[in-house]
Amino acid sequence: MNFDLTTEQKLILRTIREFADAEVAPEAESRDREKRFPKEIFTQLSELGMMGLPFPEEYGGAGADTVSFAIVVEELSRACGSTGITYSAHISLGGAPIHMFGTEEQKQKYLTPICTGESFGAFGLTEPNAGSDAGGTQTEAIEDGTDFVINGNKCFITNASYANHLALTAITGRDGDKKEISAIIVPTDAKGFSIIDNYEKMGLHSSNTTELVLEDVRVPQENLLGARGEGFKQFLKTLDGGRIGIGAMGVGIAQAAYEKALAYAKERRQFGRSLSNFQAIQFKLADMAMKIELARTMVYKAAWLKDQGRPFGKEAAMCKLYASEICMEVTSQAIQIHGGYGYMREYQVERFMRDAKLLEIGEGTSEVQRMVIARSLGC
Repeated sequence: MNFDLTTEQKLILRTIREFADAEVAPEAESRDREKRFPKEIFTQLSELGMMGLPFPEEYGGAGADTVSFAIVVEELSRACGSTGITYSAHISLGGAPIHMFGTEEQKQKYLTPICTGESFGAFGLTEPNAGSDAGGTQTEAIEDGTDFVINGNKCFITNASYANHLALTAITGRDGDKKEISAIIVPTDAKGFSIIDNYEKMGLHSSNTTELVLEDVRVPQENLLGARGEGFKQFLKTLDGGRIGIGAMGVGIAQAAYEKALAYAKERRQFGRSLSNFQAIQFKLADMAMKIELARTMVYKAAWLKDQGRPFGKEAAMCKLYASEICMEVTSQAIQIHGGYGYMREYQVERFMRDAKLLEIGEGTSEVQRMVIARSLGC
C-alpha cells in the first residue's frame, strides 16, 4: 500500500498551494465581507490549466485524476471556502455529468467551454420541495414537436450566474404516480430562463448561490443528457463524485482553522506562558491534527477508488460525512482556542466555522450520508 503522491500530483500540490497562498488567501476576508465573486482568481486558474483538470485533453482538460482534483479543492478551500466550493461545483457538478453521460457532440459543445474556463459549470437539481428527497422533483419538461418546453424552479444552485449552460433534472413523463426524470442541458440565456442571486447566506459569501426560474423555456430534444428517464440515476452518480469534492473542502477549511489555532496558541501568553504549553490546549490541537489527517486519508481513498474504476459510493459518503463533521468540530475548537478574539472577524476563524456548516448540508446532508452507508452494509 503506497501513500506517496505521484510526481504529477506533487507538482499539482506545489503549484496550487503557492497559488492559493499568493493569490487566493490575501483577499479572502474582504471578498467575504463584500460578497464579491472571485472571478479574477478563476481567470488565473484557467491560465494554469486547472479549470478542466480531470477531463480529457481533447476537450481542453488536463487529463489528471480525481486525487489531483481533491488536492486542488483542499488547497483552494484552505485559502478561501468560497473559492473552494466554486471550483468543486464547477468540476464535479458542472463538467462531470456532461463528461459521463454526454454524446461526443455535447462534450465538444458544452464540456469544452467548461474546461477552458469560458463558462463555469453548474448543475440544477435541488428544488424548493425537493431537497434530500430529490425524487420529489416538480420541474417538468413537456415534448412539443422536436423540443422540450420546461417549467419549474430550482434553488441553491452554485455558479449559475456565471454559467453559459447547465444540466438540470426535469420530469419528462409519468406512469401513474411514477415519474420519468431526465437530465437536460439548458443554455442560461434561453428565453424564459431567469437566474436570481439574492440569497442572504450564513457563510461562503463570495460564492454564487442562485435560484433558477424556468417559464416555458424551449430547448431541442437533442439537449437530453444521456438516456431518457435516467436522470435520477445520473444525478446519484454525479453526487457520488461531488461528495469527494465536499470532503476535500472540509479538510481544507479544517486545515486552515487548525493552522490559525496552532499559531495563535504559540503566540498568545496567559499566566506567564504560551497557550501551547497548557495540556488542555495541546490535547485540542492533537485531536484536530489527528482528525484532519484521518479525513484527508478517507478523501484520498474515495478518490483513488474512483480513479481505479471501482465502486466508491460508500467511501465517498464516508469521506464527505466525516470530513464535514470534523470540519465543524475543528473550526469550533479553533474559535475556542482564540477565546474572545475568535469571535471577532479580524481573526478569520469565525469565517471558517460559518463556511464549514454548509458542508454538513450540501451534496446530501449528514443524515443522508448515514443512510447511504447503512444501505451499503445491507441494512
